Amino acid sequence: MEGMAIRLSGLRKSYGRTEAVAGVDLEIADGEFFSMLGPSGSGKTTVLRMIAGFETPSAGSVELAGRDVTRLAPFERDVHTVFQDYALFPHMTVEQNVAYGLKVRGVGKAERLVRARAALAQVRLEGLGRRRPGELSGGQRQRVALARALVGRPRVLLLDEPLGALDLKLREQMQVELKAIQRQVGITFVFVTHDQEEALTMSDRIAVFHQGRIEQVGSPAEIYERPASPFVAGFVGTSNLLSGESARTLLGTSGTYSIRPEKIRVVKDPAAPAEPGHTSAAGTVAEVVYLGGSTRFLVDLDAGGRLTAVQQNLETSSADLAAFRGARVGLRWHPRHAVGVPASVPAPASEPPGADARTDAQAPAPRA
Repeated sequence: MEGMAIRLSGLRKSYGRTEAVAGVDLEIADGEFFSMLGPSGSGKTTVLRMIAGFETPSAGSVELAGRDVTRLAPFERDVHTVFQDYALFPHMTVEQNVAYGLKVRGVGKAERLVRARAALAQVRLEGLGRRRPGELSGGQRQRVALARALVGRPRVLLLDEPLGALDLKLREQMQVELKAIQRQVGITFVFVTHDQEEALTMSDRIAVFHQGRIEQVGSPAEIYERPASPFVAGFVGTSNLLSGESARTLLGTSGTYSIRPEKIRVVKDPAAPAEPGHTSAAGTVAEVVYLGGSTRFLVDLDAGGRLTAVQQNLETSSADLAAFRGARVGLRWHPRHAVGVPASVPAPASEPPGADARTDAQAPAPRA
C-alpha cells in the first residue's frame, strides 16, 4: 500500500508457554513519528525487535513498504535501530563510528566522509568528528548513534528507549531535538518508551501496550483526553476514575468515567454555588502535595471514594497550602471533562490519521 511504512498483521510471539505478544495489528504511515508506549513486559520492545528482524514472530506477518519481510534477516530490511546504550566503538572517532556501516557496505572513502559529515550536521555535531565517544557528553553520544543510523538513509528508524540513560533535563532537551530531526529528515520513526510524557511530547500517534496487546491507538490528545480503557486512563498521566455509586450520585448516570486532575477546580467553601452547568462535589482534603509550580490535592468525597485535583500555584506558597490539610472543600468541573471509559477494550483503529471514585495512576516501569 502506497504511503504505508509498516503493516503488522496478527503478530504474535511466544516464549515457551508465555505469550509476550498476543495478536497485534498495526499500520504506520510514511513519515510518522510513532510511539509504542507501555509498562515493562507489555510487549512493545518485542514488537520493535520483530520489525527489526531480531526476533521471528510465532505467527503473523511484518510488511515494510508493502513487502513481506517476516522471514528476512535484519540486514535485508530497510530499517536501522538505535539502542539506549548507543553501542559506539570507543576506539574509533565520531566520524569513523558514523561511517562504519557505509564502510561495511563498500561505500568509497570520499563518499563515506561526505555522508558522515552531513549526518553529523543533521544532529548538530559539526566539528566534533575527530573526537572519540569518551570525550562526549551523554546527549552528544546519543546524537552520534542517531547520525550513524541516519547516514544509511533507512526508510524506517527504530528507537528502543534511546533517551533512558540521560538525566531529566537533558532527556527533555533531546525530546525536542529528536522530534525536530525527524521533521527535518522526513523518515518514519518508531519510538519505544515507558515514559508517558515522552510519548505525548514527540509523537504524531501512540499505541498503548498492555499484556501483549494494543489497548488504544491515537494522537496524543486522543489518548490523553479520551482513553479507551481504565488502563489507558491510569497509565497515560494521572486520572480519576468515577464509577459505581459515586458516578450515579455526582454525574447522575452509571458507568465508568475518567476526569483528569487538572480539569478539577478546588474551592475553599464547599457550599459555594457552582458555575452554571458545572458539576459540584464536596469533600475533605486528605493530603496536599506541593510540587513547586502546582499543588496536588487528594480529596475524600462525601459521595464516597477519592479524587485528585491539581492546581497551579499562581498566588500561593507551600506554607499557605498546609492549612488545606483536613479542610472541607468543594470540587468543580465541567461535565464534558468526565469522559466515559469502556469497561472492555474495543479493537483499536490502527489506520493512520486522516467501583467508587478513585485515583488510578500507575508508575512507569523501567523497560519492556
